[in-house]
Amino acid sequence: QVQLVESGGGLVQSGESLRLSCAASGTIFRVIVVGWYRQAPGKQRESVAHVTDAGRTNYTDSVKGRFTISRDSAKNTVYLQMNNLKPEDTAVYYCRLQDLVGGDYWGQGTQVTVSS
Repeated sequence: QVQLVESGGGLVQSGESLRLSCAASGTIFRVIVVGWYRQAPGKQRESVAHVTDAGRTNYTDSVKGRFTISRDSAKNTVYLQMNNLKPEDTAVYYCRLQDLVGGDYWGQGTQVTVSS
């Protein structure tokens, strides 16, 4: 089993920054991809960014140029640096890990609130 714990959320003003962390623990097989998702009230969960085992990254259009996903393999941690935050970025942010043997794990989420 793999456990994912997100941290770093909070309340910020428009234009400010936050860095989210997703720490993985447990029996981790080869990771295929780790991603950040978010869900705003009344909306479906959406993909924000992900990083593959090869280091390739991908972002949803609305965060390109503002968010950066990175990983520290030694710490089993993935980060999401969020700059120039906007009120529309307000959501619960979730981390997701998918591994080579079909494992698909989610964290409990961390709240990000951006005031205008």
